[in-house]
Amino acid sequence: MLIERVIIDNYKSFEHFDLKFRDDVNIIVGDNEAGKSSILEAINLALTGQLYGRNVMTEITPYLFNIQTINKYIDGLKSGEKTELPTIRIELYLNNGEDTVNLSGTNNSKRENTAGISLLIEFNEEYTDEYSNYIKSPDEIRTVPVEYYTVKWYSFANKLITPRSIPLNVSLIDTSMLRMQNGTDQYISKIISDALELKERVGMALDYRKLKEDFAERPAIKNINDKLATKKGDLSEKNFTVSIDVTPRSNWESNLSSYLNDIPFQHSGKGEQSAVKMKLALELKAQKAHLILIEEPENHLSFSSMNKLIDQISRKCTGKQLIITTHSTFVLNKMGLDKLILIKNNIAMTLSDLKDETQKYFMKLPGYDTLRMVLAKKAILVEGPSDELIVQKAYHKFYGKLPIEDGVDVIAVNALSFKRFLDIAKKLELDVRVVTDNDGDLIKFNSKYDGYLTTDHIKICYDKNIEYPTLEPQLLRCNDLTVFNHIFNTKHKTDQEMLHYMGKNKTNCAMCLFETDENFNIPGYIHDAIK
Repeated sequence: MLIERVIIDNYKSFEHFDLKFRDDVNIIVGDNEAGKSSILEAINLALTGQLYGRNVMTEITPYLFNIQTINKYIDGLKSGEKTELPTIRIELYLNNGEDTVNLSGTNNSKRENTAGISLLIEFNEEYTDEYSNYIKSPDEIRTVPVEYYTVKWYSFANKLITPRSIPLNVSLIDTSMLRMQNGTDQYISKIISDALELKERVGMALDYRKLKEDFAERPAIKNINDKLATKKGDLSEKNFTVSIDVTPRSNWESNLSSYLNDIPFQHSGKGEQSAVKMKLALELKAQKAHLILIEEPENHLSFSSMNKLIDQISRKCTGKQLIITTHSTFVLNKMGLDKLILIKNNIAMTLSDLKDETQKYFMKLPGYDTLRMVLAKKAILVEGPSDELIVQKAYHKFYGKLPIEDGVDVIAVNALSFKRFLDIAKKLELDVRVVTDNDGDLIKFNSKYDGYLTTDHIKICYDKNIEYPTLEPQLLRCNDLTVFNHIFNTKHKTDQEMLHYMGKNKTNCAMCLFETDENFNIPGYIHDAIK
Protein backbone atom coordinates (compact mmCIF):
# COMPACT_ATOMS: atom_id res chain seq x y z
CA MET A 1 0.00 0.00 0.00
CA LEU A 2 1.31 3.43 -0.97
CA ILE A 3 0.56 7.10 -0.32
CA GLU A 4 -0.53 8.86 -3.48
CA ARG A 5 -1.19 12.29 -2.01
CA VAL A 6 -1.15 14.35 1.18
CA ILE A 7 -3.31 17.41 1.86
CA ILE A 8 -2.40 19.52 4.89
CA ASP A 9 -4.56 22.32 6.27
CA ASN A 10 -3.55 24.75 9.04
CA TYR A 11 -0.55 22.72 10.24
CA LYS A 12 2.53 24.77 11.13
CA SER A 13 3.77 26.68 8.03
CA PHE A 14 0.99 25.30 5.83
CA GLU A 15 -2.33 27.08 5.58
CA HIS A 16 -3.19 24.77 2.70
CA PHE A 17 -0.80 22.38 1.00
CA ASP A 18 -1.36 19.64 -1.56
CA LEU A 19 1.37 17.24 -2.67
CA LYS A 20 1.36 14.09 -4.81
CA PHE A 21 3.98 11.34 -4.51
CA ARG A 22 5.73 8.82 -6.72
CA ASP A 23 5.41 5.13 -5.88
CA ASP A 24 9.14 4.76 -5.24
CA VAL A 25 11.50 7.60 -4.30
CA ASN A 26 10.49 11.19 -3.51
CA ILE A 27 13.19 13.77 -2.73
CA ILE A 28 11.84 16.94 -1.10
CA VAL A 29 14.05 20.02 -1.40
CA GLY A 30 13.40 23.47 -0.01
CA ASP A 31 14.98 26.24 2.04
CA ASN A 32 14.98 26.28 5.84
CA GLU A 33 11.46 26.85 7.19
CA ALA A 34 9.96 25.77 3.85
CA GLY A 35 8.05 23.01 5.64
CA LYS A 36 10.01 19.89 4.64
CA SER A 37 10.09 18.47 8.16
CA SER A 38 6.44 19.38 8.71
CA ILE A 39 5.46 17.25 5.71
CA LEU A 40 7.18 14.18 7.18
CA GLU A 41 5.70 14.95 10.62
CA ALA A 42 2.20 15.27 9.18
CA ILE A 43 2.41 11.99 7.27
CA ASN A 44 3.75 10.13 10.29
CA LEU A 45 1.13 11.75 12.52
CA ALA A 46 -1.75 10.72 10.25
CA LEU A 47 -0.48 7.13 10.13
CA THR A 48 0.46 6.65 13.79
CA GLY A 49 -1.28 9.31 15.88
CA GLN A 50 2.17 10.08 17.28
CA LEU A 51 3.98 13.42 17.38
CA TYR A 52 7.55 13.66 18.71
CA GLY A 53 7.21 10.02 19.81
CA ARG A 54 4.15 10.65 21.99
CA ASN A 55 0.38 10.50 21.56
CA VAL A 56 -0.66 13.67 19.77
CA MET A 57 -3.35 14.42 22.39
CA THR A 58 -0.57 15.20 24.86
CA GLU A 59 1.27 17.38 22.32
CA ILE A 60 -1.47 19.78 21.17
CA THR A 61 -0.19 23.35 21.47
CA PRO A 62 -1.01 26.60 19.63
CA TYR A 63 2.33 26.23 17.84
CA LEU A 64 0.94 23.35 15.77
CA PHE A 65 -1.51 25.74 14.10
CA ASN A 66 -0.68 27.90 11.11
CA ILE A 67 0.02 31.43 12.32
CA GLN A 68 -1.97 33.09 9.50
CA THR A 69 -4.98 30.97 10.45
CA ILE A 70 -4.62 31.93 14.12
CA ASN A 71 -4.41 35.63 13.22
CA LYS A 72 -7.54 35.40 11.06
CA TYR A 73 -9.38 33.72 13.93
CA ILE A 74 -8.34 36.38 16.46
CA ASP A 75 -9.04 39.27 14.08
CA GLY A 76 -12.48 37.82 13.40
CA LEU A 77 -13.31 37.64 17.12
CA LYS A 78 -12.15 41.21 17.71
CA SER A 79 -14.22 42.53 14.79
CA GLY A 80 -17.35 40.84 16.18
CA GLU A 81 -17.69 38.33 13.35
CA LYS A 82 -18.90 34.79 13.89
CA THR A 83 -15.53 33.06 13.71
CA GLU A 84 -15.04 29.31 13.74
CA LEU A 85 -12.13 27.81 15.60
CA PRO A 86 -9.42 26.63 13.18
CA THR A 87 -9.05 22.92 12.52
CA ILE A 88 -5.88 21.06 11.61
CA ARG A 89 -6.62 18.50 8.92
CA ILE A 90 -4.20 15.98 7.46
CA GLU A 91 -5.49 13.75 4.67
CA LEU A 92 -3.58 10.83 3.20
CA TYR A 93 -4.86 9.48 -0.11
CA LEU A 94 -3.88 5.82 -0.52
CA ASN A 95 -3.80 3.64 -3.60
CA ASN A 96 -6.87 1.46 -4.00
CA GLY A 97 -6.45 -2.26 -3.35
CA GLU A 98 -7.77 -5.22 -1.40
CA ASP A 99 -6.11 -4.06 1.81
CA THR A 100 -7.64 -0.55 1.61
CA VAL A 101 -11.26 -1.44 0.78
CA ASN A 102 -12.39 -0.69 4.35
CA LEU A 103 -10.81 2.78 4.12
CA SER A 104 -12.54 3.78 0.88
CA GLY A 105 -15.23 6.44 0.60
CA THR A 106 -15.85 10.12 -0.09
CA ASN A 107 -15.18 11.50 3.40
CA ASN A 108 -12.39 13.81 2.21
CA SER A 109 -12.00 17.42 1.13
CA LYS A 110 -11.89 16.44 -2.56
CA ARG A 111 -15.06 14.33 -2.27
CA GLU A 112 -13.28 11.66 -4.28
CA ASN A 113 -14.35 8.05 -3.88
CA THR A 114 -11.00 6.59 -2.92
CA ALA A 115 -9.05 5.03 -0.05
CA GLY A 116 -7.54 7.19 2.63
CA ILE A 117 -7.46 8.51 6.18
CA SER A 118 -8.03 11.88 7.83
CA LEU A 119 -6.62 13.08 11.12
CA LEU A 120 -8.27 16.16 12.59
CA ILE A 121 -7.30 18.31 15.55
CA GLU A 122 -10.51 20.21 16.15
CA PHE A 123 -12.81 21.82 18.69
CA ASN A 124 -14.47 19.41 21.13
CA GLU A 125 -18.19 20.24 21.16
CA GLU A 126 -18.40 19.12 24.81
CA TYR A 127 -16.75 22.42 25.74
CA THR A 128 -19.28 24.65 23.97
CA ASP A 129 -20.45 26.41 27.14
CA GLU A 130 -16.91 26.98 28.44
CA TYR A 131 -15.83 28.30 25.05
CA SER A 132 -18.77 30.71 24.91
CA ASN A 133 -17.58 32.25 28.17
CA TYR A 134 -14.00 32.27 26.94
CA ILE A 135 -14.74 34.49 23.90
CA LYS A 136 -16.79 37.06 25.84
CA SER A 137 -13.58 39.12 26.15
CA PRO A 138 -12.09 38.87 22.61
CA ASP A 139 -9.49 41.60 23.26
CA GLU A 140 -7.83 39.31 25.80
CA ILE A 141 -7.51 36.37 23.39
CA ARG A 142 -3.97 35.88 22.07
CA THR A 143 -4.08 32.42 20.52
CA VAL A 144 -6.13 29.28 19.93
CA PRO A 145 -7.60 27.72 23.15
CA VAL A 146 -6.16 24.26 22.61
CA GLU A 147 -7.53 23.14 25.99
CA TYR A 148 -10.89 22.74 24.22
CA TYR A 149 -9.52 20.61 21.39
CA THR A 150 -9.60 16.90 20.66
CA VAL A 151 -8.16 14.54 18.03
CA LYS A 152 -10.36 12.56 15.65
CA TRP A 153 -9.18 9.94 13.25
CA TYR A 154 -11.40 8.84 10.36
CA SER A 155 -11.16 6.70 7.26
CA PHE A 156 -12.50 8.06 3.99
CA ALA A 157 -15.37 5.62 4.67
CA ASN A 158 -16.31 7.99 7.54
CA LYS A 159 -15.49 5.45 10.24
CA LEU A 160 -13.40 6.08 13.33
CA ILE A 161 -10.07 4.29 13.12
CA THR A 162 -7.07 3.37 15.26
CA PRO A 163 -3.49 2.52 14.20
CA ARG A 164 -4.58 -1.11 13.87
CA SER A 165 -7.05 -0.08 11.18
CA ILE A 166 -4.24 1.14 8.90
CA PRO A 167 -2.52 -1.64 6.94
CA LEU A 168 0.54 0.53 6.28
CA ASN A 169 3.67 0.46 8.42
CA VAL A 170 5.71 3.65 8.48
CA SER A 171 9.23 4.31 9.71
CA LEU A 172 10.30 7.91 10.43
CA ILE A 173 14.09 8.23 10.63
CA ASP A 174 15.49 11.52 11.92
CA THR A 175 18.92 11.28 13.50
CA SER A 176 18.81 14.89 14.67
CA MET A 177 15.89 14.27 17.05
CA LEU A 178 18.05 12.68 19.72
CA ARG A 179 18.33 13.06 23.46
CA MET A 180 21.34 11.89 25.48
CA GLN A 181 20.45 10.87 29.02
CA ASN A 182 22.77 9.33 31.60
CA GLY A 183 25.27 8.46 28.90
CA THR A 184 22.66 6.45 27.03
CA ASP A 185 21.58 7.04 23.49
CA GLN A 186 17.81 6.56 23.77
CA TYR A 187 17.39 6.39 20.00
CA ILE A 188 19.69 3.40 19.64
CA SER A 189 18.35 1.77 22.81
CA LYS A 190 14.82 1.91 21.44
CA ILE A 191 15.51 0.48 18.01
CA ILE A 192 17.64 -2.33 19.51
CA SER A 193 14.84 -3.06 21.95
CA ASP A 194 12.31 -3.07 19.10
CA ALA A 195 14.47 -5.54 17.17
CA LEU A 196 14.62 -8.12 19.98
CA GLU A 197 12.08 -10.91 20.34
CA LEU A 198 10.00 -11.10 23.54
CA LYS A 199 12.04 -14.04 24.86
CA GLU A 200 15.28 -12.12 24.26
CA ARG A 201 13.97 -9.03 26.06
CA VAL A 202 12.87 -11.12 29.05
CA GLY A 203 16.28 -12.80 29.17
CA MET A 204 18.04 -9.43 29.01
CA ALA A 205 15.86 -8.08 31.83
CA LEU A 206 16.58 -11.10 34.07
CA ASP A 207 20.33 -10.89 33.47
CA TYR A 208 20.28 -7.15 34.13
CA ARG A 209 18.44 -7.59 37.45
CA LYS A 210 20.85 -10.36 38.50
CA LEU A 211 23.78 -8.08 37.63
CA LYS A 212 22.39 -5.37 39.89
CA GLU A 213 21.74 -7.81 42.72
CA ASP A 214 25.27 -9.21 42.45
CA PHE A 215 26.59 -5.66 42.74
CA ALA A 216 25.25 -5.42 46.30
CA GLU A 217 27.33 -8.46 47.27
CA ARG A 218 30.62 -7.00 46.08
CA PRO A 219 33.14 -6.66 48.98
CA ALA A 220 33.55 -2.89 48.56
CA ILE A 221 29.78 -2.33 48.68
CA LYS A 222 29.41 -4.67 51.69
CA ASN A 223 32.09 -2.69 53.53
CA ILE A 224 30.27 0.56 52.81
CA ASN A 225 26.97 -0.86 54.02
CA ASP A 226 28.62 -2.30 57.17
CA LYS A 227 29.99 1.17 57.90
CA LEU A 228 26.58 2.74 57.32
CA ALA A 229 25.08 0.20 59.72
CA THR A 230 27.09 1.75 62.54
CA LYS A 231 25.26 5.02 61.88
CA LYS A 232 21.88 3.48 62.67
CA GLY A 233 19.95 5.95 64.73
CA ASP A 234 21.83 8.91 63.35
CA LEU A 235 20.29 8.52 59.90
CA SER A 236 17.24 6.43 60.68
CA GLU A 237 16.02 3.81 63.12
CA LYS A 238 16.11 1.36 60.23
CA ASN A 239 19.15 -0.13 58.50
CA PHE A 240 20.47 2.27 55.80
CA THR A 241 22.25 0.68 52.81
CA VAL A 242 23.20 1.63 49.26
CA SER A 243 22.83 -0.44 46.08
CA ILE A 244 21.64 -0.16 42.48
CA ASP A 245 17.98 0.47 41.79
CA VAL A 246 16.34 -2.93 41.04
CA THR A 247 12.80 -1.61 40.65
CA PRO A 248 11.06 -1.89 37.27
CA ARG A 249 11.50 1.84 36.58
CA SER A 250 15.26 1.21 36.27
CA ASN A 251 15.39 -1.16 33.31
CA TRP A 252 18.07 -2.35 30.94
CA GLU A 253 16.72 -0.27 28.02
CA SER A 254 17.25 3.02 29.84
CA ASN A 255 20.73 2.03 31.07
CA LEU A 256 22.06 0.51 27.87
CA SER A 257 25.27 2.08 26.54
CA SER A 258 26.69 1.59 23.07
CA TYR A 259 30.35 1.64 22.03
CA LEU A 260 32.33 2.01 18.81
CA ASN A 261 35.80 0.43 19.10
CA ASP A 262 35.42 0.59 22.91
CA ILE A 263 34.69 4.33 22.76
CA PRO A 264 31.28 5.39 24.16
CA PHE A 265 28.99 6.16 21.26
CA GLN A 266 28.26 9.71 22.42
CA HIS A 267 32.00 10.50 22.33
CA SER A 268 32.35 9.41 18.69
CA GLY A 269 32.37 11.96 15.87
CA LYS A 270 29.05 13.57 14.93
CA GLY A 271 29.29 12.18 11.41
CA GLU A 272 29.91 8.65 12.67
CA GLN A 273 27.01 8.96 15.11
CA SER A 274 24.61 10.13 12.39
CA ALA A 275 25.69 7.41 9.95
CA VAL A 276 25.41 4.63 12.53
CA LYS A 277 21.99 5.78 13.71
CA MET A 278 20.71 6.00 10.15
CA LYS A 279 22.11 2.61 9.12
CA LEU A 280 20.91 0.92 12.32
CA ALA A 281 17.43 2.36 11.87
CA LEU A 282 17.37 1.18 8.26
CA GLU A 283 18.58 -2.26 9.29
CA LEU A 284 16.12 -2.77 12.14
CA LYS A 285 13.08 -0.65 11.28
CA ALA A 286 12.89 -0.37 7.50
CA GLN A 287 12.44 -4.11 7.00
CA LYS A 288 8.90 -4.03 8.37
CA ALA A 289 7.90 -0.67 6.86
CA HIS A 290 5.99 -0.04 3.65
CA LEU A 291 6.77 3.67 3.83
CA ILE A 292 10.09 5.16 4.97
CA LEU A 293 10.43 8.83 5.87
CA ILE A 294 14.02 10.13 6.18
CA GLU A 295 14.98 13.59 7.44
CA GLU A 296 18.19 15.07 5.95
CA PRO A 297 20.48 12.00 5.87
CA GLU A 298 23.50 14.18 4.98
CA ASN A 299 23.89 15.65 8.50
CA HIS A 300 27.59 15.86 9.51
CA LEU A 301 28.71 13.51 6.72
CA SER A 302 31.61 13.81 4.28
CA PHE A 303 31.01 13.05 0.61
CA SER A 304 32.55 9.57 0.88
CA SER A 305 30.47 8.71 3.97
CA MET A 306 27.37 10.17 2.35
CA ASN A 307 27.98 8.08 -0.75
CA LYS A 308 28.06 4.87 1.31
CA LEU A 309 24.96 5.90 3.25
CA ILE A 310 22.95 6.76 0.12
CA ASP A 311 23.89 3.39 -1.38
CA GLN A 312 22.62 1.66 1.76
CA ILE A 313 19.41 3.70 1.77
CA SER A 314 18.83 2.73 -1.86
CA ARG A 315 19.39 -0.96 -1.12
CA LYS A 316 17.29 -1.11 2.06
CA CYS A 317 14.41 0.85 0.54
CA THR A 318 14.13 -1.13 -2.69
CA GLY A 319 10.50 -2.01 -3.28
CA LYS A 320 9.31 0.49 -0.68
CA GLN A 321 8.00 4.03 -0.90
CA LEU A 322 10.63 6.51 0.27
CA ILE A 323 10.13 10.19 1.10
CA ILE A 324 13.38 11.96 1.92
CA THR A 325 14.18 15.61 2.69
CA THR A 326 17.54 17.16 1.89
CA HIS A 327 19.53 20.32 1.20
CA SER A 328 22.26 18.31 -0.51
CA THR A 329 22.87 18.45 -4.25
CA PHE A 330 24.94 15.28 -3.79
CA VAL A 331 21.93 13.37 -2.43
CA LEU A 332 19.75 14.75 -5.21
CA ASN A 333 22.14 13.87 -8.03
CA LYS A 334 22.91 10.46 -6.51
CA MET A 335 19.28 9.43 -6.10
CA GLY A 336 17.94 11.04 -9.27
CA LEU A 337 16.81 14.51 -10.33
CA ASP A 338 13.65 12.96 -11.79
CA LYS A 339 12.50 12.20 -8.23
CA LEU A 340 12.82 15.83 -7.13
CA ILE A 341 10.01 17.76 -5.40
CA LEU A 342 10.77 21.48 -5.06
CA ILE A 343 9.02 23.43 -2.29
CA LYS A 344 8.91 27.21 -1.98
CA ASN A 345 6.26 29.63 -0.71
CA ASN A 346 3.99 26.68 0.26
CA ILE A 347 3.96 25.57 -3.37
CA ALA A 348 5.30 22.22 -4.56
CA MET A 349 6.33 21.15 -8.01
CA THR A 350 8.13 18.31 -9.75
CA LEU A 351 9.91 18.24 -13.08
CA SER A 352 6.80 16.61 -14.56
CA ASP A 353 5.02 19.95 -14.02
CA LEU A 354 7.37 21.61 -16.52
CA LYS A 355 7.30 21.63 -20.30
CA ASP A 356 8.80 18.55 -21.96
CA GLU A 357 11.85 20.38 -23.29
CA THR A 358 12.47 21.95 -19.87
CA GLN A 359 12.19 18.55 -18.18
CA LYS A 360 14.76 17.10 -20.58
CA TYR A 361 17.10 20.04 -19.97
CA PHE A 362 17.11 19.63 -16.19
CA MET A 363 17.42 15.85 -16.43
CA LYS A 364 20.79 16.42 -18.12
CA LEU A 365 21.86 19.27 -15.82
CA PRO A 366 23.54 18.67 -12.45
CA GLY A 367 21.14 19.71 -9.69
CA TYR A 368 23.47 22.27 -8.13
CA ASP A 369 22.26 25.38 -9.98
CA THR A 370 18.62 24.33 -9.68
CA LEU A 371 18.92 24.03 -5.91
CA ARG A 372 20.78 27.32 -5.63
CA MET A 373 17.89 29.15 -7.24
CA VAL A 374 15.23 27.40 -5.14
CA LEU A 375 17.06 27.80 -1.83
CA ALA A 376 18.02 31.44 -2.32
CA LYS A 377 16.02 34.28 -0.81
CA LYS A 378 16.44 35.94 -4.19
CA ALA A 379 18.31 34.82 -7.29
CA ILE A 380 19.99 36.89 -9.99
CA LEU A 381 20.64 34.95 -13.18
CA VAL A 382 23.47 36.18 -15.40
CA GLU A 383 25.00 35.02 -18.67
CA GLY A 384 28.52 34.16 -17.61
CA PRO A 385 31.44 34.65 -15.18
CA SER A 386 32.17 38.25 -16.22
CA ASP A 387 28.52 39.28 -15.72
CA GLU A 388 28.51 37.52 -12.36
CA LEU A 389 31.56 39.47 -11.16
CA ILE A 390 30.11 42.83 -12.26
CA VAL A 391 26.77 42.13 -10.55
CA GLN A 392 28.61 41.07 -7.37
CA LYS A 393 30.64 44.31 -7.53
CA ALA A 394 27.53 46.42 -8.15
CA TYR A 395 25.81 44.90 -5.14
CA HIS A 396 28.84 45.49 -2.94
CA LYS A 397 29.12 49.11 -4.11
CA PHE A 398 25.43 49.70 -3.39
CA TYR A 399 25.01 47.82 -0.09
CA GLY A 400 28.56 47.51 1.25
CA LYS A 401 28.43 43.71 1.28
CA LEU A 402 28.28 40.77 -1.10
CA PRO A 403 24.82 39.57 -2.22
CA ILE A 404 25.17 36.12 -0.62
CA GLU A 405 25.30 37.84 2.79
CA ASP A 406 21.69 38.88 2.17
CA GLY A 407 20.65 35.48 0.87
CA VAL A 408 20.88 36.70 -2.74
CA ASP A 409 22.57 34.19 -5.05
CA VAL A 410 24.11 35.33 -8.34
CA ILE A 411 24.07 32.36 -10.70
CA ALA A 412 25.81 32.15 -14.08
CA VAL A 413 23.49 30.41 -16.55
CA ASN A 414 23.82 29.88 -20.28
CA ALA A 415 21.64 32.58 -21.81
CA LEU A 416 19.83 29.99 -23.91
CA SER A 417 18.76 28.31 -20.66
CA PHE A 418 17.28 31.36 -18.90
CA LYS A 419 13.75 30.35 -19.85
CA ARG A 420 14.25 26.87 -18.35
CA PHE A 421 15.07 28.37 -14.97
CA LEU A 422 12.30 30.93 -15.33
CA ASP A 423 9.75 28.13 -15.82
CA ILE A 424 10.63 26.89 -12.33
CA ALA A 425 10.66 30.43 -10.92
CA LYS A 426 7.23 31.13 -12.40
CA LYS A 427 5.74 27.93 -10.98
CA LEU A 428 7.18 28.42 -7.48
CA GLU A 429 6.76 32.21 -7.45
CA LEU A 430 10.48 32.69 -6.84
CA ASP A 431 11.97 36.18 -6.61
CA VAL A 432 14.30 36.11 -9.62
CA ARG A 433 16.10 38.76 -11.67
CA VAL A 434 17.71 38.14 -15.05
CA VAL A 435 20.63 40.33 -16.15
CA THR A 436 21.01 39.91 -19.88
CA ASP A 437 22.20 41.52 -23.11
CA ASN A 438 19.72 42.91 -25.61
CA ASP A 439 21.83 41.41 -28.43
CA GLY A 440 20.96 44.31 -30.70
CA ASP A 441 17.42 43.14 -31.53
CA LEU A 442 14.57 44.19 -29.22
CA ILE A 443 11.85 42.52 -31.31
CA LYS A 444 13.58 39.17 -31.02
CA PHE A 445 14.36 39.86 -27.36
CA ASN A 446 10.72 40.62 -26.45
CA SER A 447 9.57 37.55 -28.34
CA LYS A 448 12.08 35.40 -26.44
CA TYR A 449 10.87 36.52 -23.02
CA ASP A 450 7.19 36.80 -23.86
CA GLY A 451 5.23 35.60 -20.83
CA TYR A 452 7.93 36.57 -18.33
CA LEU A 453 8.21 40.34 -18.78
CA THR A 454 4.95 41.04 -16.92
CA THR A 455 5.40 38.61 -14.03
CA ASP A 456 5.44 40.27 -10.60
CA HIS A 457 8.22 38.18 -9.03
CA ILE A 458 10.35 37.83 -12.19
CA LYS A 459 12.16 40.83 -13.67
CA ILE A 460 14.18 40.82 -16.90
CA CYS A 461 16.86 43.53 -16.61
CA TYR A 462 18.37 44.79 -19.86
CA ASP A 463 19.19 48.05 -21.67
CA LYS A 464 16.92 49.06 -24.54
CA ASN A 465 19.64 50.86 -26.53
CA ILE A 466 20.56 48.34 -29.24
CA GLU A 467 23.73 50.29 -30.06
CA TYR A 468 25.17 48.80 -26.87
CA PRO A 469 24.15 45.12 -27.20
CA THR A 470 26.43 43.47 -24.59
CA LEU A 471 28.01 44.08 -21.18
CA GLU A 472 31.37 45.53 -22.31
CA PRO A 473 29.90 48.34 -24.47
CA GLN A 474 27.46 49.10 -21.67
CA LEU A 475 30.30 49.46 -19.16
CA LEU A 476 32.35 51.67 -21.46
CA ARG A 477 29.29 53.75 -22.32
CA CYS A 478 28.90 54.97 -18.72
CA ASN A 479 32.62 55.35 -17.90
CA ASP A 480 35.51 57.46 -19.21
CA LEU A 481 38.23 55.71 -21.21
CA THR A 482 40.92 56.96 -18.82
CA VAL A 483 39.18 55.27 -15.88
CA PHE A 484 39.37 51.86 -17.51
CA ASN A 485 42.95 52.41 -18.73
CA HIS A 486 43.89 53.09 -15.14
CA ILE A 487 42.03 50.06 -13.75
CA PHE A 488 43.27 47.68 -16.47
CA ASN A 489 46.77 49.23 -16.59
CA THR A 490 46.41 49.79 -20.35
CA LYS A 491 47.02 52.74 -22.73
CA HIS A 492 44.24 52.43 -25.29
CA LYS A 493 43.53 55.65 -27.15
CA THR A 494 40.03 54.98 -28.48
CA ASP A 495 36.85 53.33 -27.27
CA GLN A 496 37.11 50.83 -30.11
CA GLU A 497 40.57 49.73 -28.95
CA MET A 498 39.27 49.35 -25.39
CA LEU A 499 36.20 47.39 -26.53
CA HIS A 500 38.39 45.06 -28.54
CA TYR A 501 40.62 44.53 -25.50
CA MET A 502 37.68 43.95 -23.13
CA GLY A 503 36.06 41.57 -25.61
CA LYS A 504 39.17 39.40 -25.80
CA ASN A 505 39.75 39.52 -22.04
CA LYS A 506 36.20 39.39 -20.65
CA THR A 507 36.83 37.54 -17.39
CA ASN A 508 40.17 39.21 -16.62
CA CYS A 509 38.66 42.67 -17.09
CA ALA A 510 35.65 41.75 -14.95
CA MET A 511 38.01 40.50 -12.23
CA CYS A 512 39.96 43.77 -12.33
CA LEU A 513 36.73 45.72 -11.93
CA PHE A 514 35.61 43.44 -9.10
CA GLU A 515 38.88 43.87 -7.19
CA THR A 516 39.56 47.55 -7.80
CA ASP A 517 39.13 50.26 -5.19
CA GLU A 518 38.77 52.83 -7.97
CA ASN A 519 35.31 54.25 -8.47
CA PHE A 520 33.53 53.45 -11.72
CA ASN A 521 29.92 53.58 -12.88
CA ILE A 522 27.59 50.58 -13.16
CA PRO A 523 25.09 50.32 -16.05
CA GLY A 524 21.53 51.19 -15.04
CA TYR A 525 19.97 47.82 -15.91
CA ILE A 526 22.35 46.10 -13.48
CA HIS A 527 21.31 48.56 -10.76
CA ASP A 528 17.70 47.60 -11.51
CA ALA A 529 18.55 43.96 -10.80
CA ILE A 530 20.10 44.56 -7.38
CA LYS A 531 17.55 47.03 -5.99
